[in-house]
Amino acid sequence: MLKLEGKTALVTGGGSGIGLAVARRFAQEGAHVFITGRREAQLAEAVALIGGHVEAIAGDLTSTSDLARLFDTIRARTGRLDILVNSSGVAEHARLEETTEEHVDRAFDLNVRAMVFTVQHAVRQMGEGGAIVLIGSIAGGMANPGYGSYSASKAAVRAYARTWNAELAPRGIRVNTLSPGPTDTPMFDQASDELRQTLSALIPAKRLGNPDEVAAAALFLASGESAYVSGAELVIDGGMSA
Repeated sequence: MLKLEGKTALVTGGGSGIGLAVARRFAQEGAHVFITGRREAQLAEAVALIGGHVEAIAGDLTSTSDLARLFDTIRARTGRLDILVNSSGVAEHARLEETTEEHVDRAFDLNVRAMVFTVQHAVRQMGEGGAIVLIGSIAGGMANPGYGSYSASKAAVRAYARTWNAELAPRGIRVNTLSPGPTDTPMFDQASDELRQTLSALIPAKRLGNPDEVAAAALFLASGESAYVSGAELVIDGGMSA
């Protein structure tokens, strides 16, 4: 039996990387999947790749009007939402002396503020049995020179998840965090072999993660198999943070 048969899921950042892998896996498991992101061409390619029950809705999650339109469209299409995977995010390098207001705003606008209001909209359409998976990062709990804003924003993801889980538990909605380590996504396409080797050497598994491995963990947290997993952080990093 398919694990998400009859479920409706929204995956933000579903056009590439981890979000795309999650959307594809959810569709394979029977869910009607909505994906969203800023780039229409990228979303169209993702829909063609995934096939099956998937729809793309282009928009900017930091825009109040785009966010409202996204959830209005989901309500009109399916009438409800069972699963949200918040995978949208940005990571930009800036050491303390290089950090600007614009840099901080970009990190927190998408990684935190947009996530907050995406979840707020989502729970209005969720009933008992709803599942929210927030994509964090092991960077949220580690020193990460040059990525202070990114790390701080991911620490905020984990903090919100704990609070929301307590607030939404009476409604039967679970909130969990999925925190990957370095994962071989398009973000690493321009990475040098030296950087890849350096990162791999820090990981006991001696390699970068694969987006499909993260998607498998997201499927577990979104499905009934994790019915008693709530408020948790599942780390997928090949042992790096350990």
